[in-house]
Amino acid sequence: MKDLEWHSKAFKDLSNQDLYNILMIRQAVFVVEQNCPYQDCDGLDEKAIHIYGIAGNNILAYARVFQPGITYKEASIGRILTSQYHRDEKLGYQLVRKCIDYISKHYPSYGVRISGQCYAMAFYEKLGFKAEGDTYLEDDIPHVELVIDKNQMP
Repeated sequence: MKDLEWHSKAFKDLSNQDLYNILMIRQAVFVVEQNCPYQDCDGLDEKAIHIYGIAGNNILAYARVFQPGITYKEASIGRILTSQYHRDEKLGYQLVRKCIDYISKHYPSYGVRISGQCYAMAFYEKLGFKAEGDTYLEDDIPHVELVIDKNQMP
């Protein structure tokens, strides 16, 4: 998508409109689309870097990045999503690559660990992640931890 603008912002740098748009797309994908009521505002947004692609006033792809030690000993990525109307545009790959690049630049001596939905394992494996451990339920959705070892970082 040619008019997509990518942003990386700390919580304190998000405008009210940015935050509203982020919460709206997270609710649309994770709560409504996946029919999964859960507490999205988990107290971690203030500790995250928010990476998102926006066109006009619409966020089309979003994730949050955490420094090592916040959610795992490695750096991590969470709330990875693409708007359901733009999934055929490969924005998810661009988004996760941007997150990995951010981590490589800011936390070069750490790998990346995520809690990924099992149905998306092939997507994450194409980006260099490897499954580690057993599957588990998170909000009644099967998940698995996926990692990129620090020696495999770009």
